[in-house]
Order: sequence, then C-alpha cells, then structure tokens
Amino acid sequence: MRFRGRRREGRPEEFVAAPGSPAWAAGLLRSLRGAAPGASTVALAVRHGPERALLATGETAWRGGTPADADTRFEIGSLTKTFTGLLLAEMVARGEVAYDDPISRFLPRTARPQLRGSPITLLHLATHTSGLPRLPPGLLRSGAPAWFSNPYAGFSPDALLGALARTRPRAAPGTRVRYSNYGVGLLGELLVRAAHGPGGDIAPLLAERVLDPLGLARTSCAADQPQATGYWHGRARPRWQMATMAGAGAGRSSARDLLTVLDALCAPGAVPPAVPGTLRAALLDVTVPRIALPTAGTRIALVWNIRPRPSHDLYHHSGGTRGFTCFAGFSPQTRVAFAALANTSPSLSGGFIQRAYLELWALAQHGIVHRES
Repeated sequence: MRFRGRRREGRPEEFVAAPGSPAWAAGLLRSLRGAAPGASTVALAVRHGPERALLATGETAWRGGTPADADTRFEIGSLTKTFTGLLLAEMVARGEVAYDDPISRFLPRTARPQLRGSPITLLHLATHTSGLPRLPPGLLRSGAPAWFSNPYAGFSPDALLGALARTRPRAAPGTRVRYSNYGVGLLGELLVRAAHGPGGDIAPLLAERVLDPLGLARTSCAADQPQATGYWHGRARPRWQMATMAGAGAGRSSARDLLTVLDALCAPGAVPPAVPGTLRAALLDVTVPRIALPTAGTRIALVWNIRPRPSHDLYHHSGGTRGFTCFAGFSPQTRVAFAALANTSPSLSGGFIQRAYLELWALAQHGIVHRES
C-alpha cells in the first residue's frame, strides 16, 4: 500500500505501508515526518487494539539510498537499555542473578567504586538510582576528538574497569534518580560476567536470551549489517560504535521488530508457545513499577519510564545517536503500542520525540473511549 506525501524539496514522496496497515496511520507518519527535518527516512509502527500498522517513507540515504520499509534498520541509541532491562529480568527468572545482588559480586576488587552508604545493586543500575554519573570518568576526555561521530568507540573494557575504581557516586544508592548511561552500560557488562565470566560480549547473550526467541531478526548491536545512513545537521555520520557499555546504546532495530517486542510487553500471555518460560516471566517482570516519583507524577520500571493516567499507564523510552532518533511506548490497559524512528540526530527541542509521545498519548486516550463506548 502506498500513500502520497511531500518531500523536503517539494517533490512527491511515497509512504510505503505493509499489507494490512490501516489508512488512518498515514496521517501519523506525516506528522512524524514533519517533526524530523533532515531525515531521509522515517518509519512508524503502531498497534491500536486489533489494528496494527507498519509504514515508512523516504530512502535509506539522501544520495544512493534505497526505498525504506518496515524492515529498515535504524540505530536506536538509549532504547537499547530497554532490551538490557529485559535481559536482566530473564536472568533473574533463571536464578542466575538477583535484583539485590551488589555489583561487587561480579567485579574484581580493583574495579569496585568508592561507595557512599549501602552497596550498588543490579536494580539500582536498572532504575537509574545507583548514584553513578551520566558518563564514566575519563570518557569525555578520551571521546572528545570523536564527540560528534563516535565518542564511545575508543572506550575499552579495561578503561571501564579503571573508571569504576575512580568513581565516587553522586548520591547514596537508592536515594536519587539520576539518568546514567554509565549505570545501564555497566549493567550489561555485569550480566555478561554473570553468564559467561570476564571478557564476554553482550551481543550474543542478548540474541540468545531475548532477540532470537522473540523473532527479532533485524535487532542487534552489529554495526556491519545493512542500515539507514544517519545524519547530523544534514551531514552523514559514521555508524555508531561502542567498544564497551553496548547495553546502554549500541542497538539497531526496525519498525517491525519494535512492534513485535512492544506487542509482547503489552500482552505477554499472547507470545508464541515456543518462547521460553523465563522470557515470558521477564516480559511481565520488566514492566513492574520499581520507583515512584510523586513530585513528577511518574514511575520507573526496569529502565522503562511510566506515566500513570487515570485509567491506564503509558510506558515510554527514547533514544538517539549522532545520526538517529527513536521513540517507543505502549499502554497495556488499552493495547496500544507506538514506535517511531528517524535517521537524523535528536534536536535540541526534542520535537520528534515529543510528537511521538503525544501520538502515543492520543492513541491510548482513543483506546479508552473506544473500550468504554
């Protein structure tokens, strides 16, 4: 199915929809396309009750690209953290780790941070309450020459362990929410150590435990597979590289794969019978609220942000790299899921992410009205 829109240069642009996508979804894609100036492609995945839509517009690059579709891979940046949270829940279901395990259990003595108060646990890392800063000490200095392309590429596993030994948490663990790439990146590294010992890589572990069982064929941390070209202020960016802390932001995914995992989070009981029981348990556990922020009126599950509404909850998270922006969210009570991806860097205004959140909110509100009518 194809819809007509407008390209940036004023030429007609086709919106390509997967078979069965409802016509109303084209309006959502147009809205998102307008919020992503500089992108050569925008992709959308929507679940609204029994209806689902997969659409994309544009090409994978401004020059020499191919038509984008629901299977085009985008860098998803911090949205990778939601998969790391799901991996944590799966390993808890297996009995391999526990949420209250101190991180010192998985670290050599020389790499343990200088703590304030109680130990940092795996749950602290997954809820941004560890007290760790946003980035590891030393990353700003080492990544400065490649800050607008690949600042994490030269930050090695040894550098991460060295940084941990120098780290002084900004607050006592469990006392304050402070968003930390460092914390969730470290969580991914510790889960690998728990499963396979030192020197492992999160990519095969994530594939074995989460991605392959859910059938997410185009989701991985691999930078050497086909994907859209990312843009920053109109300039093509090199592919995002993370030598370590991959669980915080090295992921790639597609609109189709994101809708698959969002559907599973909305209705874990409806996943295929072949999905292992530990992953089924994790799909339920990962959405349990862990932290309440009364002043902000929000909660935090394992990585996911939760916005409680009078009759439903909105789970959401966003991500970005130097050339991509993405958003994903869902509401289990209304069976609404929404994912949007663009191959341009996040704007200072956050326009694309804000537009995607508002569309999720509107769909959930409509779902409530439809359910009650």
